[in-house]
Amino acid sequence: MKAALRARALLELAGETPVVMETNGGEGVMFNRVYSAIADGIVFEKDRRKVRVLAHQRPEWSVWCVDNVRAIRAGVGDHLTVNFLDVDPYGEPWTILDAFFESKRPRPRRLVVAVNDGLRQKLRTDAWECRVVRPYLTRYGNSGIFRNYLAIARDMLAERAAKAAYEIRRWNGYYTGEKLSMTHYAAVLERISA
Repeated sequence: MKAALRARALLELAGETPVVMETNGGEGVMFNRVYSAIADGIVFEKDRRKVRVLAHQRPEWSVWCVDNVRAIRAGVGDHLTVNFLDVDPYGEPWTILDAFFESKRPRPRRLVVAVNDGLRQKLRTDAWECRVVRPYLTRYGNSGIFRNYLAIARDMLAERAAKAAYEIRRWNGYYTGEKLSMTHYAAVLERISA
């Protein structure tokens, strides 16, 4: 399902050359399934063994063995104008998204974002403990955060995208995984006209 979401999201860049930033490269499965024909990209991974696999798999890409949040916030990869952001952490994606939208880097007119978000697992019972969703507690209540997380995620992405002068033009998302505790979503962002 993750691969299908990304393949569909890539179609939003028809007529443009995709430049991918994969924030969590892992074992390179997504590259094999979706990105292997893409010439330009950046991938981050902390595990040195996995980085070797990624570097061998995609010799034309920039492959970084670093903490992705710190590197992205510092502007690593700013030699490319990324127009497809793939965020697939183990857990919540919001620190990565904050780093990307707050960093100084070239900004394309259209940016596609695909996210595998694991935060909903914690929100089933402990939403009040999650700093990132606290602004929504008064509106939805502790249990309502879990039920309404897809709408909340859209709002949170819109808020972060606005920091880089983007607005959401299209959005698609769904719950998946055991007890529907994972959230997958993709968005097409466009620069706000001055």
